[in-house]
Amino acid sequence: MKKRNLFLSLTILLSLQTLFAQNQQPDYRKLHYLSKEEMELKVDFSKDFIATDPPEGTIYNVAEFDHMQAVLVRYPFGVPIELIREMAENTTVTTIVANASQQQTVINTYTSNNVNLSNCNFLLAPTDSYWVRDYGPWFVFDGNKQPGIVDFPYNRPRPNDNNIPARVAAELEINLFGMNLIHTGGNYMCDGLGMASSTDLVLDENPTLTVTQVNGFVNDYLGNSPYMVLEDPLGEYIKHIDCWGKFLSPGKILIGQVPETDNRYQDYENTANYFANTTSSWGIPYEVVRVFTPGTFPNTPYTNSIILNKKVLVPITGSQWDDEALAVYEAAMPGYEIIGIMYDGWENTDALHCRAKGVADIGMLRIHHIPLMGEMYYADHYEITADLIAYSGEQIYQDSVFVYYRQDGGAFEQVLMQHVTGDTYTGTIENIDQGATVEYYLFAADESGRRSFCPYIGEPDPFEFHVAVLPGLTFHPDSVLFETEEDMIMGLPLQVVNNSNGGIMISSITEMGDEFMWFVDQMPSLPLFLPSGDSLSLLIKCAIPVKYTGTLITDSLFVSTGSGLFAVRIMIDSDLISSSNIMGFSPKPMVYPNPASVRLNLNFETTPGDVVQVILYRLSGEQELNQSFISVDSQEISLLLPETLGSGTYVYRVVSSTNTVAGKVFVIR
Repeated sequence: MKKRNLFLSLTILLSLQTLFAQNQQPDYRKLHYLSKEEMELKVDFSKDFIATDPPEGTIYNVAEFDHMQAVLVRYPFGVPIELIREMAENTTVTTIVANASQQQTVINTYTSNNVNLSNCNFLLAPTDSYWVRDYGPWFVFDGNKQPGIVDFPYNRPRPNDNNIPARVAAELEINLFGMNLIHTGGNYMCDGLGMASSTDLVLDENPTLTVTQVNGFVNDYLGNSPYMVLEDPLGEYIKHIDCWGKFLSPGKILIGQVPETDNRYQDYENTANYFANTTSSWGIPYEVVRVFTPGTFPNTPYTNSIILNKKVLVPITGSQWDDEALAVYEAAMPGYEIIGIMYDGWENTDALHCRAKGVADIGMLRIHHIPLMGEMYYADHYEITADLIAYSGEQIYQDSVFVYYRQDGGAFEQVLMQHVTGDTYTGTIENIDQGATVEYYLFAADESGRRSFCPYIGEPDPFEFHVAVLPGLTFHPDSVLFETEEDMIMGLPLQVVNNSNGGIMISSITEMGDEFMWFVDQMPSLPLFLPSGDSLSLLIKCAIPVKYTGTLITDSLFVSTGSGLFAVRIMIDSDLISSSNIMGFSPKPMVYPNPASVRLNLNFETTPGDVVQVILYRLSGEQELNQSFISVDSQEISLLLPETLGSGTYVYRVVSSTNTVAGKVFVIR
């Protein structure tokens, strides 16, 4: 993607369209990625391009750090043979050659240089240049879980290069989509979770399109919104984003850095600050990693690396800054093998990333998960929800889907995730202390033989969150245990005590009632101010419990305050579950669909004329929905979920004068 002059920057693009009309001669000696003949062509980039409808449904745009089944290079080479030998150790290298004669030449070259031929194959297709990144295929999966390639008019007058995405799609026997947006691979990066970025070159090269129309193409064909189009800090005509930036993960980005004496210094700092203050797909601001790229001789093209499965291949030139750049990658990407590739052909605006392009694993096992990160409220457990998509079509091993977690650097514990519905699985991180630092990652395996981690590298670089220390509320007793039917009928007392030095405002008390039907009798009016040293008395009762096999069944009551979320365990002896027959409350209502997306339906028994209140809470205790209905009879309540409601686990509570029930519902958006 980069450098072949790649798309002419705004000035270059305009030069192709206007300079000739002004009889100005382009300086092809400066713009050396285009030949003199190419510079003097009047280019129609849409020639031979076929636009199509976009992919159907929710689109997944494969990121560079996703799993790759192969990597594309082109002969004659623009990369050192050492790079090909390194890539072929673990990944298939697909070499684009013009004919069988060239293929044999490459085989001979690979053999004499100890390249692993068992990991090599060939694509016979004519090309015009070795900048495979710029003209190579962009991979997506559509809403039907089918792989495809998004093609686009390539911004160079090189028709053979422009045909390569279609040739790859035909070779892989996958769908080809035509996006009528002039673009180039070197000026595009995505995070695999719906966000992408380019420089404003994409606007320069599509002068007849508005910003809204450009964003529409990227969203419709690639599933990315927002599309972050930034001013280019590089100060070169090329204006490719891979000359100065790179997504290392959905939450981490590498940005180049120049000396303070460089006139581009503030532009680079502004770009880094932009990402540091932008919320990533992981729900927290990007972690911005800086690498020193002064651009002096020898060249320093360190952002122009390629992530290839568990390797990161970094272009180095013998510069004094090489070791420092490799150290930056080592610190930013633990668990990956960081390998410097020495070559005298790397340039500051054209290096390794420009000349090699990953081929997505079209049968990948993908774990889609928005992690818990940053500062979290204290809770007795944390729900981990993920979607598992086996694009191979093979079944997922139900006994091989795990959350691994630890607190404060201890040993990792393993928890089996349970299948909820469709692609959704959930697991629980429990028994976490206040003030603890929690690290976790996910694992899954399917019958195709694929094993996947989330994040991609797994244990060496897990997700991390910190549990806040919440001075303030304590519970007496520290848990509520129903041991007899009398306990259930009469209720058990729970004191909520403010042991802080100031008053606390209690905003909500959230009943879970998921494993067995318990509730707070005569819920106090909220919000409620609790002075320092004062206490709130609650009475916890049970309705008819559901049948369950086990020793203890445990749920939680959450008290939400301005300083955080406090939780106490509510438990019942399993003997009571099969023997109780308490009248007056309905069994746990049937909620469907669960997970829900647009609408939630609850079957609820009540008295005609009753006012029925339905409340939906976040696990943090924040109220997301509160609606009241006049009951006709035993009825089904149908709720339209707010558009602002994100994916995750929520608590519902349904209250009438004669009935109170609660439980969990998963929302998938």
